[in-house]
Amino acid sequence: MHTKGSSCCCSFEDYKLTTEWLLNQTSHRPKVAVICGSGLGLLADGATNKQTFRYQDIPNFPVSTVEGHEGCLVFGTIEDTPCVFMQGHFHLYEGYSLCQVTFPIRIFKLMGVESVLVTNASGGICPDFKVGDIMIIKDHINLPGFAGQHPLCGPNDERFGIRFPCMSDAYSKDLRRLALDVGSELGCSDFIREGVYCMVSGPNFETIAEARMLLILGCDSVGMSAVPEVTVAKHCGLRVLGLSLITNKVSLDYSREEKVNHDEVLQISKMRAEVLQKLVTTLICRCQQQSINTH
Repeated sequence: MHTKGSSCCCSFEDYKLTTEWLLNQTSHRPKVAVICGSGLGLLADGATNKQTFRYQDIPNFPVSTVEGHEGCLVFGTIEDTPCVFMQGHFHLYEGYSLCQVTFPIRIFKLMGVESVLVTNASGGICPDFKVGDIMIIKDHINLPGFAGQHPLCGPNDERFGIRFPCMSDAYSKDLRRLALDVGSELGCSDFIREGVYCMVSGPNFETIAEARMLLILGCDSVGMSAVPEVTVAKHCGLRVLGLSLITNKVSLDYSREEKVNHDEVLQISKMRAEVLQKLVTTLICRCQQQSINTH
């Protein structure tokens, strides 16, 4: 499981072993999982009664290799809601298989998680978007999936979900509406958007020709993560909300001189950190209330 580039799928026993290890190590029983993107690990700062595990200490868990991804699993409580935070997620470009990239999602499912909040950094393609905007993901385009790099390829385990899951409602309408309402209450309406996110495998940033193609396809932002986790979460029957922080404007013009870099991405994440933390904390409380009311 720790070997990179492995093409074999993780077995149900692998998931079970890791789940049982975590359940034995912590008394927390999370209902909401938050995946923290580049530079967004501090989203866990709002939690109380925290217990932290380093990825390398968890059986079968991959390890983050990218700057801005702390590589810790943090259990804690936000008000009365038990949560788990992934401080750093995994990417195809690190050499991991999609089975490994999405491994934590199935662990969360087995632990009793009901809702997943995915955050990441992305480049703005929509001309109306500005650096620092927070985009609520309403839909996605899975470019690696078109090329056969898909987390649900291979034998399907019915214990997690059906063979052919529907993805037209991958992002919960109720949670998206809730995010808009909470953003408005917090005075963030000026920089909260809704849009279509496109995943590319990376690690290079997009060429101008690629960016122009994505604009034509209807993409509002582009990044190198999130979609595999969202796909597996939906397959497992979990409710999903995606928030993407626009950390740079993707170049669509050959005459532009400026070039995007990872340091810039981390800097913008830091700038919006406080607002995002408030947004996520409030969302978690409301999300769980909404879940209780619908049961």
